[in-house]
Formats: sequence, structure tokens, C-alpha cells
Amino acid sequence: MRIGGLASGMNTDQIIKDLMNAERQPLNKMEQDREWLTYKRDAYRDVNKQLSELDTMAFDMKLQRSYNSKDVSSSGSAVSATALSSADEGSYKMEVTQLAEAAYNYSQGEISKDGFDPDKSMFDQKDKFENGINFDADNKFSFSITTYNEEGANEKMFTVDETSSLNDVLKDINDSDLGVRAFYDKGSDKVMMERTETGDFNPEDGDFLGAEIGFNGQTSPFLADTLGIKNGVQKADGSWEKAEQGGTKAKFKYNNSFEMTSNTNSYSLNGINYSFNEVGTSTVNVFNNVDDSFEKVMSFVEKYNEVIDDLNGKTEEKRYRDFQPLTAEQKKDMEEEEIELWEEKSKSGMLKGDSVVSGALSSMRQNWYSPVETDGEYSMASQIGITTTSNYREGGKLEVDEDQLRQALRDNPDSVAKLFSGTDANPGIARRLESSIENATQSIERKAGKPTSLDNNFMLGRQIESINDDMSSFQDRLTAIENRYWREFGAMEKAIQKMNSQSAYLMQNFGGGM
Repeated sequence: MRIGGLASGMNTDQIIKDLMNAERQPLNKMEQDREWLTYKRDAYRDVNKQLSELDTMAFDMKLQRSYNSKDVSSSGSAVSATALSSADEGSYKMEVTQLAEAAYNYSQGEISKDGFDPDKSMFDQKDKFENGINFDADNKFSFSITTYNEEGANEKMFTVDETSSLNDVLKDINDSDLGVRAFYDKGSDKVMMERTETGDFNPEDGDFLGAEIGFNGQTSPFLADTLGIKNGVQKADGSWEKAEQGGTKAKFKYNNSFEMTSNTNSYSLNGINYSFNEVGTSTVNVFNNVDDSFEKVMSFVEKYNEVIDDLNGKTEEKRYRDFQPLTAEQKKDMEEEEIELWEEKSKSGMLKGDSVVSGALSSMRQNWYSPVETDGEYSMASQIGITTTSNYREGGKLEVDEDQLRQALRDNPDSVAKLFSGTDANPGIARRLESSIENATQSIERKAGKPTSLDNNFMLGRQIESINDDMSSFQDRLTAIENRYWREFGAMEKAIQKMNSQSAYLMQNFGGGM
């Protein structure tokens, strides 16, 4: 803390502050130059952000699916369907003769006696089971369950101790990867076990009489005896019949001739995804969705025009050179609204006449004029109703004859797709735009980098770093100058104080002589 002017009566602090304001002018200029470079960097990055959004849409315009979107209608409720862009137009008859069902099995009789509680320990309630329950010498027992899927059999072993309740065991089954849902119904006093997926994966001549939820009744008496769930029941002739129900495939006939099966109630064929809702017959009609394709093209054109309009505005925006960037000190004396209005003028015209942006606009505009060599019907954008505006002031924005575009998409969507996509050797409009955008983006990144780039990796960043270094050095210099001023004024104060002391001494002596 420094206090001056005690001897001289001068406002030393204010004088030095005014002197330092004058000394600080070069630093303020450097700060403004740095802000100006930051404005320009951000303006470039905003251009790249817009070009990136347009590039994403240009990529979609290369895809066949953008022009071959399909709609589906279905007669009757037996079958519903959706179609991929690869699906052929036409009518397809589908007759469902059997739906896929999940396998299920349940207790063949009541399993408990009065007073049974499925949430209490089975060991404590072992006398409450109708058919009893066997624990070993360690008060435990084990059982296994096997299920089937496309990959084959999946067996899981369960160990039950004296603390486990029936609901605990059923929860363990549910939480396993067997794909089984098990629960106890108090009203019927039975346990239900069912697969969580439809289908028949275990053949009739397979293990467990072809059951989808299989277990060995002799080694797993808990399921077969205690819970009364059987793999099979013996018929009068001594043969065995599977007790489990369900576990069936969907059966259907395609176009009155091709008989097929599926483990689920859905099937994909020739780009069409069928869903089977009930036994019956439906005719599925597939046709081009011109409205969807039209909207995609129009959205792309609108985005292109938005980018062109904005970039043209940036290259023609007025530069207000009298509105230099504000320093931190200047902002302290201004209202927030004043700062916003000032910076709006200060940031204006950052890219006025910029060669990179102007070059990108010219390149993108040229992409729409040049013919595309394809084996399709269309080789020019004008043939599908897309042209550049005749108003030169709009800088190459696009105009669309909507009726002509719809007709082209209706008559020959594949040719429209080829016009935009083309090939590597003969790129279409979208590919050309991607190339123009890539070139512009790379040029801008060399100047302004990305938001994640280090400052020393791009031109403007290196200039900002250089100014920061200069500002740091100049700040050290200002500190030294300020210290010098204080020393000089301090010396002056001492001299004045000494002179005042001498004057007082002389006055005292002269006064004393009188």
C-alpha cells in the first residue's frame, strides 16, 4: 500500500494512475488486436459448423434409401408390415396358419396344505407341501433346468438352502439367463413356468420329450414331485406324452406357394418386415413414398440455401473499424446492453471479402451446373426441377419446381439417386458438395482450428499466443515503470519534506532572534 503527497499535498496516486494510463495504451492496443483475432477465429469456426451440418445432409443424399422410401398397406388384420428402401413395389399375399407361441408348464395339482406361505423358509414349512420336500443332511437340495434357443441347450443348476422361500427360488430362476419366467399363484395353488421367447427349438425326439423347459424328474424331484411340474405324462398305452404346452413356430405361406416357418411372429423377406398378428390371410402392398423422398430433398435444398445465404452475408457484411474491441477496463464503465451493441458492431465484417469462404461458395455453386455422367435418365439438376436463382444478388441459392421434382421421384427414383450420388469416378452432386465442403473446412481449420485444437496448431492461434507473450512482457515493463514513478515521486516527497524542515528551522531561528 502506497500513500503519497503527504509533504507536497499533491494527489500522487491519481497522477501516477494517469501516467500509467498513457503508458498502457500499447497494451490496450494489443488486447484489442487479440480480441479481434478471437472474433475472426470464432467467425471461421461458425462457418465450419454450418458446413458440417450441410455435409451431414449431403451424405444422406448419397444414400439410395433417401429416394426409395417405401410405404406399406395391408388388407386384413392377420399380417402387418414395414418395408426397407430395398423392397420392390408390388403386392404380396401372406397366409398365416399358425402363430409362434412360448412354451409353458405348470403344476398338475395343488402343491400345498393349509397354512403354507411362499415367502417363508421352505425348510421350516417342509410339512406344508402336499407332496413333501427333501433336504439333504446339510439342509440343502439342488435341481437343474435346461432351455433351448438358436444356439442350442442352456443348462442352469440351482442350489437351495434352508433359508430360501419358494418365492426366492422362483426369483432366482427368473433372474437367470435361461429365459424362463416362474411364479406361484396362490388362488390356484400352482406354480407356472413359461419361456420368455416364442418358438420350438427342441425337437419332439429330443431330450425331455422335446420340452423347451426341461429337467430330470429323478435328479430334480423338487420340480417334478414337490411342485408337480412334469416333463411328460404316461398315456393308457404306456407311452409318454409331453406335458408342456406351447413352444410352437409360426407357420405361413408366401404368395400361395412358399411354405415357411419362424420361431417368432415376425419374418423379413425381400426387404419387407412382416409381423403376424393372428391366423388368417392378408395382402401386403408396397409402393414408393414420394412424399417422404420429396421432403428429404426439400430439406436438403432449404439447408443449402440457408448456408449460402449466411455465408454470402458474412462475405458482404460491413466492417465498422471505429468500433474496436472493448478492453476489460472499458467494459467496467459500460452497461451490459451497451457492451452487446458495441460488440455487435465490433464483430461485424470479420469475413468480409474472405477468399476461403468466397471460394467455397463458388465451388458449391458450380457443383449444381456441371452434368453428372451416370447410366440413369437424369444428368442435370435442372432435369428434376432444381435450378439456381436468376437473381445474382442471392448468390446461387436454389429454386425448386416442386411438381417436376415429385414427378421425377415418382417416375425414376433410382436415377434421382444416381444424380446425387454418382460414383467415385463420376461423382454426383452430393459427392461434389462433400468434396467442396471438405476443402473449405480444411482451409478454415488451418487458419482457425477446431474448438478442441491447441492454439499452436493453427495460424490465428499462433498469432493469439504471440500477442499473449507480448502482453505478458509489456505488463512486466509497466510494473517496472510504475515502480519507477513511485520511487521518483517518493524522492520528491523526501526532498520537499527536507526543504520544509529546513524552512521551519530557519523560521524558528530568525523568529527567535527578533
